[in-house]
Amino acid sequence: MKLFGSKRHSPGYHPGEDLQAGAALRLDGVRMEALETGRSRLVATSLVFLLIFGGIGLRMLDVAVFNRSPARPAAASHSRPDGVEMERADITDRSGVLLASSLPTMSLFARTEDLHNAKVDIESAATKLVQALPELDLEETIEHLSSGRQFVYLKRNLTPRQQYDVNALGIPGLLFEKGERRVYPHGNLLSHVVGMTDVDNKGVAGIEKRFENALRESREPLGLSIDIRVQTIVRNELARSVEEFSAVGGTGMVMDVRTGELLAMVSLPDFDPNDPPPATNPAMFNRATKGAYEMGSTFKLFNTALALDSGRITLNSSFDATRPLVFASHTIHDDHALNRWLTVPEILIHSSNIGSARMALDVGTEAQRAFMARIGMLTPPAIELPEVGAPLVPNPWREISTVTISFGHGLSVTPLHLLMGTATLVNGGEAHMPTLLARAPDEKIPAERIIKQRTSDQIRQLMRMVVTEGTGKKADVPGYDVGGKTGTAEKAGAGGYRKKAVLSSFIAAFPMDAPRYAVLMMIDEPQGTKETHGFITAGWTAAPAAGRVIAQIAPLMGLMPKTLPPMPAAAVKGIAATTTPQKGSREVAAVD
Repeated sequence: MKLFGSKRHSPGYHPGEDLQAGAALRLDGVRMEALETGRSRLVATSLVFLLIFGGIGLRMLDVAVFNRSPARPAAASHSRPDGVEMERADITDRSGVLLASSLPTMSLFARTEDLHNAKVDIESAATKLVQALPELDLEETIEHLSSGRQFVYLKRNLTPRQQYDVNALGIPGLLFEKGERRVYPHGNLLSHVVGMTDVDNKGVAGIEKRFENALRESREPLGLSIDIRVQTIVRNELARSVEEFSAVGGTGMVMDVRTGELLAMVSLPDFDPNDPPPATNPAMFNRATKGAYEMGSTFKLFNTALALDSGRITLNSSFDATRPLVFASHTIHDDHALNRWLTVPEILIHSSNIGSARMALDVGTEAQRAFMARIGMLTPPAIELPEVGAPLVPNPWREISTVTISFGHGLSVTPLHLLMGTATLVNGGEAHMPTLLARAPDEKIPAERIIKQRTSDQIRQLMRMVVTEGTGKKADVPGYDVGGKTGTAEKAGAGGYRKKAVLSSFIAAFPMDAPRYAVLMMIDEPQGTKETHGFITAGWTAAPAAGRVIAQIAPLMGLMPKTLPPMPAAAVKGIAATTTPQKGSREVAAVD
């Protein structure tokens, strides 16, 4: 059969041509398939690399911007004026002076698994590290590097030079962690107020501990009521007195009596929060707010205020101080006995224990206990510090307690109790909560009336007389009408009170016509000197320190001295000469 149109039968046809064409087509197909396969593999490989580098980029962003590391959880960062992001807000004084801040640092840590995988000679690596960082212990470093732990700190807060030296060693498995270190520019000056943080930047004392969450959550500095100038003056004068009288310690405070703000709070001995001592060191103890003490004759201010505010006793009332008072097998003496009847001003001015006890008995036990509760002496002070002590309150509160508390024994309180109570007595009779936080100028300050305005006026007059006529003369500052009260309390010990171990205190306020500030200076176990003729009482030790503080801080606070003549010296003598016991006042006879 003849096929028309077939290539096979066309002229010039050769059978090998079809074979060649088929082979070419097949070759082109293989090439195309190989090309497509290569393209697919290239795309897949590119995607894998893209994901890897994307993950690395995100991790770098995370570490660089958010400051996270395998050893530290994420925390809020705080933008400071210098642009550095920190986890913890600054702390400042009332004028914005920096009291605590944070600096960026690097810490050295090791991944021991990486050391093992890299077959690093542990002893050799440890030796090199100790050479670069001499403060490291060789045996301890070897132990850390051999521990097998995934993460182990070797040294915190490296300097830039130390980081460079360690990095130059080229040891695999040694890495750096970004962090921050809390710094305290004023060192010891505010150690018991500001407190400190631990190696993990967590607050462990003072304001740092009390406001742990606020300092981490807020981007604004925490402003304290402390005035760094006043704080410096108080610490300098307290340190001078502690050294002069070879005392074991002391405390000093200044409070605004109108707002309750503390402008200064010092406790000696103190410490440097940049390099703190062990927690058991006595310097870590805040005497101003934690220690509870019998405050001695300074408590006669409260006893007198109670008596006058009760309405049972007036400034003209007199009490028998002709001989010691024997009560419940206790004999009450006066240190400087006048052996006569004394008016209320004389009892306070000459610090008569006998007269104070008779006044307290006249008012009564229940009234005394209620007054002490009302003025805040029976509960811990509400201050923004974790280191706050509770008062030691007699239970049961018997009549003998009434007698001894009238002159500052039998009820132990913190120095802050004494300061805030005195502020209430002189500011018109209203109690303000003490605070370490700066108040806003227009802030409404809660207040509770404790005594009548008239009683406050009388207490101010009597406190001024104590300085002009009584035991507080060495606290007087010309032009500022200082008023106050001395207190010298024997400290309790095994078997009774220790005669030569006293707590010497002076509580003051100024100016007494319109009080602005209250000042407390307390010296723990002062020793007599040639200048004090061997005396260790508050009039010789604490009162002069308070006077020096007032003389320096008054001009700083904008108070100009008066040019008026001082109160006449005959003021108290006139009262003593013209008053006689009132018929309505009860006399308490001595009891055998």
